[in-house]
Amino acid sequence: MAVFGAARTKGSFLRARYERLTARRGPIKALVAVEHSITTAIRHMLDDNVPHHELGDSYFTQRDPERAARRAVSRLNELGHRVGLDPMDAAG
Repeated sequence: MAVFGAARTKGSFLRARYERLTARRGPIKALVAVEHSITTAIRHMLDDNVPHHELGDSYFTQRDPERAARRAVSRLNELGHRVGLDPMDAAG
């Protein structure tokens, strides 16, 4: 099945989606969700006659950086570290 290969391809959106969903739903449901993402993408490509556009593995981080930061802080807190965030200035 194509979904197994897609879930193992390094640097792909589908692998990032699989890893995020596996943590919450388990591996079988995550595979089904990735399979649904593949079929949805194929349907859009065929209906709109457009080529596939890979979003990349950093798509979720770019889409919502605050959520990614909260997830990283909560994971470190679970590991027993006290972590706080101090935002950097826009100038650097």
